[in-house]
Amino acid sequence: MRKDIVSGEMKPKKELVRIVKNKEDEVSIDPTGKKSGRGAYLSLEVAAAKKAQGERIFDQVFGIKIPAQFYEELVKYVDHQAARRELFGDGTK
Repeated sequence: MRKDIVSGEMKPKKELVRIVKNKEDEVSIDPTGKKSGRGAYLSLEVAAAKKAQGERIFDQVFGIKIPAQFYEELVKYVDHQAARRELFGDGTK
């Protein structure tokens, strides 16, 4: 279980995406959850990604200015993952 940075809810890791900041202050999406660096989790819901974008949540969490392009990429990634889950299910039976 991990905490969604936007809603504050605890959710299973597979329902979240990890965002990581490395030592060089580069922020990226970490689909594997294994990149080294400081991580924060976001729900795989488009509304959560858009809220994070609007409020620039990860700027606050990591204490750095993050380019708007990152947030655009994040919304696209979450939208894609949500669509995949709708098509193929979440992998549990």
